[in-house]
Amino acid sequence: MTSSKTGNDLTFSLPVRYRVCVKGYLDESWSERFNDMHISNQLSGNISPLAVLVGPAMDQSELVGVLNSLYEMHLPLVSVELLAERD
Repeated sequence: MTSSKTGNDLTFSLPVRYRVCVKGYLDESWSERFNDMHISNQLSGNISPLAVLVGPAMDQSELVGVLNSLYEMHLPLVSVELLAERD
């Protein structure tokens, strides 16, 4: 399978950092299950609590694995944000 470009030279196989927000609480000890992403919990306006995972994904399939794990835990997805390309 070849990598498809999606704009700005971003490919499906490029390692990047993401911020993933879900409605709910995640203990920081779950970090290993989510590819060692840093987990923090916040209280925010209409959506509380909010768990925020920040960290690298080697490619989009690794990101999908994180999202699938959150889905299996029945945590509603609020946002996924690309933060920066990794060097």
